[in-house]
Amino acid sequence: MRRGAPSGRREGQPTLPIIIFGAALRADGAPSPALQHRVQAAVQFGARQNRPLYLVTGGVPRNGVTEAAVMRDLLLAAGVSSKNILEDPAATDTFDSAVNCTKILEKQGFSGSVITLSTSTYHRPRCLLLMRLAGWTVQAVPFPFPVTGRNKKLRTLLRIGHELIATVWDAFLVICWRIVR
Repeated sequence: MRRGAPSGRREGQPTLPIIIFGAALRADGAPSPALQHRVQAAVQFGARQNRPLYLVTGGVPRNGVTEAAVMRDLLLAAGVSSKNILEDPAATDTFDSAVNCTKILEKQGFSGSVITLSTSTYHRPRCLLLMRLAGWTVQAVPFPFPVTGRNKKLRTLLRIGHELIATVWDAFLVICWRIVR
């Protein structure tokens, strides 16, 4: 794994990007358990890193607030400095998050860097694949929470089916995006 500041970055600036993928908010704009777990996992991982940069992504608003804004507030409440938080409040799905986060990180000078992502266990394979297809060397934050949050077999099977179909479709979209870029 590459150490030190990425090229074009100044000393003292964050060196390890941690992307936190959004999850649906409750109707009142409160974070779902899945979203809370993603942020908690990122904070626990980031506490053991040298100058992490948290990039929160999710723009589907509920009650006037986006997933990214809720995650920013959770990070601030956990003691993360606002200067170590970037937001992507525009992504409406995982594909958008992969594209938007790539653009944001490249603009911040992280091209060629190892990046880390925090998401639920069931969502991790898709996120890892999409970010790799977008050109990144990527690792996952350990996720010490329940796989789906529920013990219902049908719900688990539906979630896995959704992820399989969405992974194939999103991978196709990222490849197309890279080609026309």
